[in-house]
Formats: sequence, structure tokens, C-alpha cells
Amino acid sequence: MKFKYLFFGLLFLGLAFAGFASAQVCPVCVVAIGAGLGLSRWFGIDDVVTSIWIGALLTALIIWTLVWMKNKKLDFPDDGVAITLSYVLLTYIPLYYAGIVGHPLNKIFGLDKIIFGSAIGATAFFIGHWINLYLKRGNNGKARFAYQKVVLPVATLLITSLIFYLLILWKII
Repeated sequence: MKFKYLFFGLLFLGLAFAGFASAQVCPVCVVAIGAGLGLSRWFGIDDVVTSIWIGALLTALIIWTLVWMKNKKLDFPDDGVAITLSYVLLTYIPLYYAGIVGHPLNKIFGLDKIIFGSAIGATAFFIGHWINLYLKRGNNGKARFAYQKVVLPVATLLITSLIFYLLILWKII
């Protein structure tokens, strides 16, 4: 019961002090990633597919934080490494203690399914984000179609998730 009040208290504080989002990664994209993560866990989809969305969410949060720090002139040498390590540890240590990460029967290719899927998801999200920046660069810094900034990263995640879902369903991996 105490955790419920703590959660809603922190949520209220976060919303109360939140500024306008002016990041390289759009807020709608982060919400879509979070929704994809929640839906995949709710439907009971394999941990590899679910963790693709965990990796993407971590990547988006890392990019957001680094851009925010740069805008506030809070950047420092190796801040990318420090922020990435912080987010990774804050994500996977609780999952480890909850018995979700590190379970001996939850492996693929000898790696933990969640760690493996997160790496795939981070890569897929980064590729989608890079494609968006590439397309904008070739068009005088403007998007070529509406919501391009959202569509491309989420589309790469959906395609990657579908590929891994089918590979697992057909017992290829």
C-alpha cells in the first residue's frame, strides 16, 4: 500500500515539474514503445519479443536524457557512458532480483532472453531513429511525411518484433 502512494506521489511530482519535450526522440514515440511493451507482456508474448521494446525504451530515454543535459549545459566527459550505465543498471538490477533476468531456463543462444532482446530492440530503435535523421537531412531538415519521427522508429520495432515472434513461433530459434 505504501508503494502505491509513493508511486503516485512521484508520478505527480514528475508531471508537476515536467517541461516541454524538446528532444531528438519524440514523446509520442516513447509512449508508443511503452504501450507496445505493456501489451506484449499482457498478451504473454515471449520475453525476447517483449524485451525488444525494453531496449528501445532504454535507448529513447538515454537519448532524451543526453539531449536534455546538453540543453541545460550539464554535459560532462563520458556522460553517454555514465547515463547509459545508469539506465541499464536501474533497469536490470530490479529485474534480476525479481527473478526475471538471469533465470537459467530463460535463455536463447546461451544469453538471457531479456538481455538479448533488449540489445536487438536498442539496435532496431537506433536504426529507425537514424533513418529518420537521414531522410530529414536529405530534405532540408524537414520530415518527408507526417509523423515520420514516430513512424520510422516504431515501424522498425514492429517489424523486428514480428520477425522474432515468427522465428520463435516456428521454432527456428
